[in-house]
Amino acid sequence: MSDGLKQRGAENPEQFTGLKRSKIMKAAAGMGAIIYAGKMIFKEAGVLRGLKALWYLNKKNGFICSSCAWPDPDDERSQIAEYCENGAKATAEETTTKKLTASFFTENAVKDLVTLSDHEIGKKGRIAQPMYLPKGSSHYQTISWNDVFKKIGAALNNLASPDEAIFYTSGRTSNEAAFLYQLFVREYGTNNLPDCSNMCHESSGIALTESLGVGKGSVKLEDLYEAEVLIILGQNPGTNHPRMLSALQKAKANGATIISINPLPETGLMGFNNPQQVKGLLGIGTPLTDIFLQAKINGDMPLLQAIEKLLLEEEEKNPGSVFDHDFIEQKTSGFDDFKKHLQQLSMDELVKSSGIDLVQLEETANILKDKKKIIACWAMGLTQHRNAVDTIKEIVNLLLLKGSIGKPGAGTCPVRGHSNVQGDRTMGINERPSKTFLKSIEDHFHFTPPQQAGYDVVKSIKAMHEGKAKVFFALGGNFLSATPDTTYTA
Repeated sequence: MSDGLKQRGAENPEQFTGLKRSKIMKAAAGMGAIIYAGKMIFKEAGVLRGLKALWYLNKKNGFICSSCAWPDPDDERSQIAEYCENGAKATAEETTTKKLTASFFTENAVKDLVTLSDHEIGKKGRIAQPMYLPKGSSHYQTISWNDVFKKIGAALNNLASPDEAIFYTSGRTSNEAAFLYQLFVREYGTNNLPDCSNMCHESSGIALTESLGVGKGSVKLEDLYEAEVLIILGQNPGTNHPRMLSALQKAKANGATIISINPLPETGLMGFNNPQQVKGLLGIGTPLTDIFLQAKINGDMPLLQAIEKLLLEEEEKNPGSVFDHDFIEQKTSGFDDFKKHLQQLSMDELVKSSGIDLVQLEETANILKDKKKIIACWAMGLTQHRNAVDTIKEIVNLLLLKGSIGKPGAGTCPVRGHSNVQGDRTMGINERPSKTFLKSIEDHFHFTPPQQAGYDVVKSIKAMHEGKAKVFFALGGNFLSATPDTTYTA
């Protein structure tokens, strides 16, 4: 690498040295994934304990994997292994037999621990007892549970206002714990409940709520099997949601066309060696992507608009052949203004901004023009840009033009991280709770919860910086690593 890439600057000080570009694999999963998954789980949990954990993973009488949000199939759930390599690795860390006793913290000062990566810390083991860092101390010390509760209680009771406390949680928290947590926080007197959703799919919830009235995806797993076209944007299923590849394989077998939009080629979307099938074990993969659009980073908005503009041009040549006008008239508003907006856009500028050749865009539009059952799937490659809300609304615009909402095989599919990320929200972890939810708490638990909005993640960090927040309480997750500006947060 050039010297200019070795140091990114004060905001992101990590050293980029020794980077190499390797050959891009043609297919993901297969026997290699099985072998690696076995090594990980057996190393951490032992053979018998590890096999038992994997047996119950994602089973109806078992437990849900903590590594991703892909739903569990009801019709063809595997009796042998309903998990992926990532799921096995996550389960290995959760079921590890390694534990960190007081001696570990006696031997390792805080200044030494902070040099470890999250991966290295995770491999050390689970903390076996409460630990406390006294002011001015260089080492964590053991503390009894009674003393823990006394210190927490004293810190909270000594605040001038409950709003000086912040209560963070993440998808690593169970739904049951999340419900009790938010109930405790609201009875304490604040809505300061920042959540990891603030940093990953908040933009999906806002965009979908403002455009469709529902902040969640509109499809079920079965809809993917009925879809004529699946559009994958800003998402790496093979890396982050490998179980999705099985659903894409089934959709492909049913005749779906798969369009992948990504600045980098994703091996899992190129080919899939299904380890639950003989062909996959033999290395005979299923090609998944039909059209790969290698967009510029954050080039999704102009890409979508270019496709819409091409579809509009085709619709004007053959009225009624491309857009679902009955749906548009009955179920949408603002079509005429949107049409004028598309007409005013420069195709040359859209091509340039998206990074996609016009021929590829025309090929994509040509596939979409005759299809009604279209599903768009996306993840944090879209949601973490400044214009994320508008980009996701543009996805909705495309689906509305085609009448591809609220029908079998058609709709929105935001893939939202850990299963409990959405679960936290459902359980009430929300700094801006609805009046209906707060009224329900009051009716059932006989206290009046706070009504004003609390801090989200960014406002929480700023409040701590400004001295407005005096206590920070984190349940699950690693707040420092998860936030976008590590130095400022620290």
